[in-house]
Amino acid sequence: MDAKQMNDWNAQIIEEFRANEGRVGGQFEGAPLLLLHTTGARTGQARINPMMYQDLGEGRLAVFASKAGAPSHPAWYHNAKANPQVTVEVGTQTLSGTVVEATGSERDAIWEQQKSDYPTFAQYEANTDRIIPVLIVDTNQS
Repeated sequence: MDAKQMNDWNAQIIEEFRANEGRVGGQFEGAPLLLLHTTGARTGQARINPMMYQDLGEGRLAVFASKAGAPSHPAWYHNAKANPQVTVEVGTQTLSGTVVEATGSERDAIWEQQKSDYPTFAQYEANTDRIIPVLIVDTNQS
């Protein structure tokens, strides 16, 4: 999928998400989905990316820089690392948060749970040599 196709695909998911109180069909039907708003690391422009998440409780949401197992991290990962103040849309709520990268045993536990709940993530891991980053959006520290 080239950049234009990806942008069109994301735009469709974003539109469906917002029209259906945070629910979408297709490959994401029934999955926990959020819209992550970041600021471009180089451009400073607002970016929105739909992605699956894991609710860690207490206002903490984990997202995964899998890029479907591509050899490089997704652009949104670099944006969130450069500008960790983000906004997320979850269902009908819009929340501000701060992104931190999970490391060590915390990262491993979250990642293993995600692979268990959604085996596609295990396939993403098998498709790449890189360690897939797990980022936590803490909506209590905005």
